[in-house]
Amino acid sequence: MKAKFITPVVTAFDSNYKLDLKANQKIWDFVIEGGIDSILLMGSTGEFFAMTMEQRKELILSAKMYIGERVPLIVGTGCMRLEDTISLSRFAVKNGADAIIIVPPYYFSLSENSLEDYFDKIASAVDTKIYLYNYPERTGYDLSPELMLRLRKKHDNIVGCKDTVVDFARTRKLIDVILPEYPDFEIYSGYDDNFAHNLLSGGSGVIGGLTNVAPEVGSGWVKAFNDNDIHQISYYQKQMDNLARLFDFGVPFVPLVKKAMILRGIPMEDICTPPLQNPTSEHVKEIKDILQNIGLI
Repeated sequence: MKAKFITPVVTAFDSNYKLDLKANQKIWDFVIEGGIDSILLMGSTGEFFAMTMEQRKELILSAKMYIGERVPLIVGTGCMRLEDTISLSRFAVKNGADAIIIVPPYYFSLSENSLEDYFDKIASAVDTKIYLYNYPERTGYDLSPELMLRLRKKHDNIVGCKDTVVDFARTRKLIDVILPEYPDFEIYSGYDDNFAHNLLSGGSGVIGGLTNVAPEVGSGWVKAFNDNDIHQISYYQKQMDNLARLFDFGVPFVPLVKKAMILRGIPMEDICTPPLQNPTSEHVKEIKDILQNIGLI
């Protein structure tokens, strides 16, 4: 399976927290020209949780119209209500999305029976490729390998997952449980620096937010793997390890990513939706140091 690096793009807002469509177009151009394999719209890095349904639909329409067929467009459509998830998913498909990715409802810990029924209903109602989004640190529960396997057995349109976990042993179990029966099932890690580990274990790559800052690092790493170039694989691992230091001093890290993008020259405002706060002056200095250390500014 070909290695892939997919960018869950940030969403640019203006000072009134409205979508800044021109700035978003600059972001999409930046990551596409940087060589990433696909754009994921309205993932966690895209602040979907703070957007109205109208904004989410507006962004889908704008993205598909602007991106066209340059790269595949995956849309995050997970909502707190099942009906909203199905409705937004159908809207995305109708308006050109190539696939959707769904984080299940958060707040209450849900049983496996509840989750299986939830995804059964979505997969039966939406005719497109579906990726499951497992993010236990944020949802409060885990989509187990056994649950994902059962869902894949029942629904051919469930084609892969994003597994955002710190302990890679969890992702490796997904690979061990699902791929022997469904070798084309795409298993992505959610942390950029796990790219090499994911691929060497049999996965498909990464869906990671750091390629908003340095898409050329992600695409360079993909090329190194596809070329079996061990020296370049090692080089890009070190580059991404340095970039991953952004995770160390900001929670959530979206404001840090946006500041790093601005420092790289992307014309966007330094705006995140409340209650996300802008980086401190000390954080900005650390971000500059990281970018300078790997030659990005």
